[in-house]
Amino acid sequence: MLDAGLLLLSAALSFSGMVWLALATEVHWHQVIHRPVDQGLIRHSALRWPGALALCLALAVCLVVDRPSMAVLVWIMLQAIAAFAVAMVLGHRPRWLALWAGQIRQPPTP
Repeated sequence: MLDAGLLLLSAALSFSGMVWLALATEVHWHQVIHRPVDQGLIRHSALRWPGALALCLALAVCLVVDRPSMAVLVWIMLQAIAAFAVAMVLGHRPRWLALWAGQIRQPPTP
């Protein structure tokens, strides 16, 4: 049961990391926030470090759950699933990712 919880934690870290890496690009930042980058509460390029850290922590959690050969395989699969999920959310409901940008439901400025 603990292993399943840790794998869910790793999946959540993978998703968060992929979201932060996507929001680190100007195109996705504007797609989610609907404001120019200079008006954001946090600089979008500063999201690269939390994104990379989250992906590394996801790998560390996978290594705790299983032996290294299987853990790396599971981690790579989680990265693929997380990237696909982020792409689908960006394509259909990009405002859902505003939470990861540090901004929740702010109206666009004219």
